Order: sequence, then C-alpha cells, then structure tokens
Amino acid sequence: MYGVLARALAARKVDFDRDKYSADVEGVIEGSDSQTIRITKIHVRYYISAPASQRELIDRALKVHTLGCPAHASVKDAIAITSSAEIDDR
Repeated sequence: MYGVLARALAARKVDFDRDKYSADVEGVIEGSDSQTIRITKIHVRYYISAPASQRELIDRALKVHTLGCPAHASVKDAIAITSSAEIDDR
C-alpha cells in the first residue's frame, strides 16, 4: 500500500518530499494460546511532507490507493484495513 500511495500522489502531481515519506503500521491480533491466532485489523498511518494547498489531492489519493494494491486485494475480505495520513505542510 505504501508504494501504491506514493504512485497515486505522484500521478496527482503532489509535491511531496520522498525522503520524509514514511508509514507506521499497527495490527490487532486476536485469539488465545490455545487457539489459532490471527490478524483481524491493520491500520496504516502515513506521514507525508507536502504543501497544505495539496491536502485535497492527498485525501483523494488516500481514499483510492487501496484499489490498485494487490496486497490489499488479497487480504481485504479477511482483515479490516484502514489508513490515515498526517501531513507536514513544510
């Protein structure tokens, strides 16, 4: 998803700093020691350094980027995946 969002931002001509582009991923694992455990939720928080004037473009890219992601398509029916972005407007 990380690379797909970067491509979506570039396609929309968002002037983001690739050196400061990063993401944190947090997962929720459910089950007990006597059961099979499984990942039930994943949240990806992106950190993007870009002009505040491009926030609308970033929000649109964030909304649709999972549509082009094969990893997301592979697990979306089994794992709830969400994402958000923190924008550093330089």
